[in-house]
Amino acid sequence: MTQTSSTTEPRLTSLSHGGGCGCKIAPGVLSDILKGTHGLPMPPELMVGIETSDDAAVYRLNDEQALVATTDFFMPIVDDPHDFGRIAATNAISDVYAMGGRPIMALALVGMPISVLSTATIGRILDGGASVCRQAGIPVAGGHTIDSVEPIYGLVALGLVHPDRVRRNADARPGDVLVLGKALGVGVMSAALKKGHLDAPSYARMIATTTKLNTAGPDLAAIEGVHALTDVTGFGLAGHALELARGSHCQVRLDWASVPLLEGVPGLAREGFVTGASGRNWAAYGPEVTLSSALPAEAQALLSDPQTSGGLLVSCAPEALDAVLKTFAQHGFEAAAVVGEVMASTSDVRPLVVA
Repeated sequence: MTQTSSTTEPRLTSLSHGGGCGCKIAPGVLSDILKGTHGLPMPPELMVGIETSDDAAVYRLNDEQALVATTDFFMPIVDDPHDFGRIAATNAISDVYAMGGRPIMALALVGMPISVLSTATIGRILDGGASVCRQAGIPVAGGHTIDSVEPIYGLVALGLVHPDRVRRNADARPGDVLVLGKALGVGVMSAALKKGHLDAPSYARMIATTTKLNTAGPDLAAIEGVHALTDVTGFGLAGHALELARGSHCQVRLDWASVPLLEGVPGLAREGFVTGASGRNWAAYGPEVTLSSALPAEAQALLSDPQTSGGLLVSCAPEALDAVLKTFAQHGFEAAAVVGEVMASTSDVRPLVVA
């Protein structure tokens, strides 16, 4: 389960200082880095840019088509090369689905320590990614490779969407309900795996969720009353819910008891299997979150737990809820659940409240 293709090669996770979406630069640091980096004025055809930290850029091509463009890559979150490739590719393509788009092709981004890993191992990583692209019905049409100190793999993913069906993370409305498509806990599981404390059934659950494509995205975007979409990844549920609240100028309330968690994750969190990224996330946005004193001790860590290839978070009108849940079910997302609501913003309450 945790070995590379050669017994003489090191574990993939031992070669990276962080794994999966836990590699992301902390939100506060990223904000400082991006200050003053704006280039040319945004053209009118650019429907979605960097202004609300959305999942992908969207560029209107004509009255019927808009191009969705995104990229995502990271260091290994697991030791099996094929699984690593599958997870990374699934995660990258998810951003197209999160905008309501359908993927059309991908480009591979590959950085590998070629003096450490065999060509067979590297080939298995790329084959894992290609297998997910085949599942999504798209070709890997090119890419770029470099020799790097740490293993890095991901994709540039391109898709198409009708301009009227673009769903941003900034269009939630007061009165909306929030639905999460996948259970949380991938970061906690990856921390346990890296320390040799994740059993085979738990590993199987981790792989199943991180390699499940968020194919429900386009169908969700087509539902009248679905106002906003995003996917929950490296900044955790709290971080991405905050992006939705900030962009929409609303307040988000989460019901912790309704948030789906992967089996065994609360216990692992209580045992201390928490990623460093969870702490960095909370340090960056914790002051904007109000936590109920009744929450379990591990709730904070799980709210900020970085989700690699996480689920879609949907903000929809109450009358659209049945259609949203039905769509998730049709695409095989059994864990999908109502996790909160969107409220009008008030100056005396933080933008995210978890009760």
